[in-house]
Amino acid sequence: MRVCINGICGRMGRRIAALILQNKELELTGGLEFKGNSEIGKDIGRLVGFDEIGIEVSDDAEKVVKKSDCVVDFSTKDATKELIEIIDRTNIKAVIGTTGLDNKFIDRLKKIGEKTAVVQSPNMSIGVNLLFKIAPEIAKILGKGFDIEIVEAHHKHKIDAPSGTAKKIAENIASTLGKNINDVVVYGRDGIVGERKDNEIGIFAVRGGDIVGEHTIIFAGIGERIELIHRAQSRDTFAIGAIKALLFLKDKTKGFYTMMDVLGIPK
Repeated sequence: MRVCINGICGRMGRRIAALILQNKELELTGGLEFKGNSEIGKDIGRLVGFDEIGIEVSDDAEKVVKKSDCVVDFSTKDATKELIEIIDRTNIKAVIGTTGLDNKFIDRLKKIGEKTAVVQSPNMSIGVNLLFKIAPEIAKILGKGFDIEIVEAHHKHKIDAPSGTAKKIAENIASTLGKNINDVVVYGRDGIVGERKDNEIGIFAVRGGDIVGEHTIIFAGIGERIELIHRAQSRDTFAIGAIKALLFLKDKTKGFYTMMDVLGIPK
């Protein structure tokens, strides 16, 4: 399957490119960046630490997409919104890993999934997707006697907060408990905020150094607490997930999927 990458010069884009170049089932056809990026015109092989491959970083999305069967997107919210118009016009398959996307955008991807194949997830690691599944189940079993707080930590260069993963965990928990996430979520606390409400789900963002990604879900009861912790040690955790998503789409013609579908985790 011929694959291009949107956001090729980012940390994730480079790692995915390197893995594609080493995978016999996939062919790298191009890499995209925003106009004016200093890496435009540079050989992608050199960019990811390999020999030259004769394919340059480009800012011409239409040209690169036409050569490809699927696009992988790990860019920014604005760049992804521009790309979605091309996906809609061309019906190219897509793996979307960009975080910070709102529900309106996700609904658009679901609509596009009626005519082409799309995998979308704010986090493509096996462990985190298992958290998406089991955290709501634990919350349901524990019931009202436990308060739920989510703490996420990432490197200082991450531009969105809280992480898409933290928000997805909170959304899944709220949905399982029959609540609207917008009615119960609290993003940090400051000042005289009063006692914690029983139905709150707190989300807190930590930014610093080179932290790849950590998520802790705290279920705090009286006299005890349960913590679920996922720590990503390397970006390869997410890049390998993206490769799994690409291979999953090889025989798909249409449909909207998540990493839980890719990994075979029951919903």
